[in-house]
Amino acid sequence: MIDAPPASARPAMDPSGRRVVGTVVAIQLTCSLGFFAVMAHLVAHLRHDLGLMAGTIGLILGVRVGLQYALLLPVGAVTDLIGPHRTGAIACALRALGFALVGTVDGVGSLLCAAVVLAAGGALYNPAAQCLLAGVDAARRSGGFAAYVAAQHIATVAGPPAGLALLHVGPGFPLVTGTAAALWAVAGLLFLRLPGDGTNPVSGGFRDLAAGVRTVLGDRTFLMFALVTAPTTLLADHIMTAVPLLGFAPGAATLCFCVLAAVAASAQPFVAAGHRGERPWVLRLGLLCAAAAFFVLAPLDGTATGPLMVAGVLNGVANGLIQPAVFQRTVRHAPPGRFGSYYGVLQCAAGMFAFAGDLLVGRLFDLGSAGATWALLGVGGFALAAAIGARGR
Repeated sequence: MIDAPPASARPAMDPSGRRVVGTVVAIQLTCSLGFFAVMAHLVAHLRHDLGLMAGTIGLILGVRVGLQYALLLPVGAVTDLIGPHRTGAIACALRALGFALVGTVDGVGSLLCAAVVLAAGGALYNPAAQCLLAGVDAARRSGGFAAYVAAQHIATVAGPPAGLALLHVGPGFPLVTGTAAALWAVAGLLFLRLPGDGTNPVSGGFRDLAAGVRTVLGDRTFLMFALVTAPTTLLADHIMTAVPLLGFAPGAATLCFCVLAAVAASAQPFVAAGHRGERPWVLRLGLLCAAAAFFVLAPLDGTATGPLMVAGVLNGVANGLIQPAVFQRTVRHAPPGRFGSYYGVLQCAAGMFAFAGDLLVGRLFDLGSAGATWALLGVGGFALAAAIGARGR
């Protein structure tokens, strides 16, 4: 490690950086509260209010997730082209429209259209927000990203009960989705009010879209990093699916998710301090904790609450270490003006891996308890393999 320069030699921090970080964190909290308030109760609405079959519900949810991650490949380059401010505002407008549609339509075709709109908005949102954080001065960047992720975890805990409270007021689910749409609209206005941050759109017109992707595909070191970290989205998200499918009661599952979110948020300041996220051991430790979490879950049958909490703590530590490590390493790899392209390729690979992994794991769960055990051992194996591959990267 290179010693830090003396304080007198360090460049002064951009005074607009604090406002950028504060606004992006506020945007993240606002958007995430709306998102989790709806998503926690969406399946129940589709099943009980609209009477859809489980396969149809899976199709609607799968279209949103799969398309969102597929779009990240070109959308990252779009963010570099038009700038994160406008990209973020468009993302929020699309998400607001999508949530408004989800609460007012009842046909399968209309719901699929809403899923497409939500996917497009989601694909645009994360590159825009993270480009803004990547563009602030290095002294604020790590702490800013830590606060950004912590805001998501706070919303993970607060969003579902807020949605539940709204369900019991007035028109029910349409009020939940309408509130979410309003929150995303507010976030869009916040994007437009952000100050300049040094992340200027690249020049060259739409020809630069392909150029941005070519730049990433020509960076073999980063492509190997993207390959190694491809399982991270599956590792972060799959516990939310696995715990209910293992038969745990809603109260135990909710407690597990709250513990997970609290631990993940608590780990952020540790990773942010001293730019620890750039150190290879942080990513490896996070992946090893994720592997351990799924190995603990694998033999459970829905009654062992103690081991479930252990798995929640391990997964929380994993999330708290992996997310900032991936962000900081991506910032280090990406040349000026190309963070969006690099982020898009990285997250597209992770999303496609998660999509395929969810399909495979779901089929194994359908085979019964033995299949569920093998499925969770397999997910833990992916994490272990990624940790081994991350050595020295």
